[in-house]
Amino acid sequence: MQFTLQAKDNNSKARAGTIKTNHGEIKTPIFMPVGTAGTVKAVHQRELEQDIKAQIILGNTYHLYLRPGLGLLEKAGGLHHFNGWKKPILTDSGGYQVYSLSGARKIKEEGVHFQSHIDGSKHLFTPENVMDIQRAIGADIIMAFDECTPYPCEYAYAKSSMDMTHRWLKRCIKRFDQTEGKYGYQQTLFPIVQGSVYKDLRKKSAEFIAEQNQQGNAIGGLSVGEPHDMMYEMTDLVCGILPDDKPRYLMGVGTPANILECIALGVDMFDCVMPTRNARNGMLFTSEGIINIKNEKWKDDLSPIDPKLDNNVSNFYSKAYLRHLITSKEILGAQISSIHNLAFYLWLVGEARQRIIDGDFDSWKATMVKKVAQRI
Repeated sequence: MQFTLQAKDNNSKARAGTIKTNHGEIKTPIFMPVGTAGTVKAVHQRELEQDIKAQIILGNTYHLYLRPGLGLLEKAGGLHHFNGWKKPILTDSGGYQVYSLSGARKIKEEGVHFQSHIDGSKHLFTPENVMDIQRAIGADIIMAFDECTPYPCEYAYAKSSMDMTHRWLKRCIKRFDQTEGKYGYQQTLFPIVQGSVYKDLRKKSAEFIAEQNQQGNAIGGLSVGEPHDMMYEMTDLVCGILPDDKPRYLMGVGTPANILECIALGVDMFDCVMPTRNARNGMLFTSEGIINIKNEKWKDDLSPIDPKLDNNVSNFYSKAYLRHLITSKEILGAQISSIHNLAFYLWLVGEARQRIIDGDFDSWKATMVKKVAQRI
């Protein structure tokens, strides 16, 4: 993997760059649609490419390990061949899913013992086998195995968890360096900064992660319930420590406003289930603000969902038609809404990138943050 910085904003820490992988280039800042179980919910691969203009998607180690399982993925030649997505893929290590399984897992130095949410079977994730699993899935970018602490979190627990995440990282790097990809292309490991919302812990973790000298770095343990100002403060602190010449990935973030604010703090990569999850419930993100398409006011509105977006969905279907589909519980409604929301997120980061290159990102961001956060 290669990361090249192309432009920096003069009035913020925002930057535009390019990540080169064996499955193609990624123009940053970028949003990555979440395809937890090998698919972005309700969206075809051709729509991801043509309408949404996605450049990279996510898969999840926990879910793919349990179903369809590594045997089938290896037989297929990896996730790219299994799901037909030819561009880059990033896999989350499963740490967040383990965090969310609080009633069905035990965290020890060895790793995490957990029960499958599918059939209750017992499994063990260790830093070593999580590297092996992600190798087998075949992602271009794989994540280190970490513990994601909840919010609020006691200082002593946050410190103990962070220290263990650092020890686990050493084991991840050792196993990663001892192994090779199964499918003939390079894979890249990203460590994850932890430390909850404590400045000294975040500083220590960011310094430790930077010292590992990997090709990219991630910031985890945020967007788990803490106030937005606290998330921004921790992100700003960490971005000031992580190396400038490596991509920075803020995991699980967030709203359009969150993304714009964090681009200004120096983040390059984002992912979140919000655009698709909210889409299925009728919440649309647009260039003018947030729409609840179920509201009566859209019943007779025959204007396009968002004419600013250049795709076959947002500027083709009307708000009235989409409202009809959603209120009728037609599957097509969830599909159109999901494609639109993801297309909007990709449009937003694409606009941000162009504004950084053009030199007017900061003033544009100030206007857009207010727009995209308002309900219309």
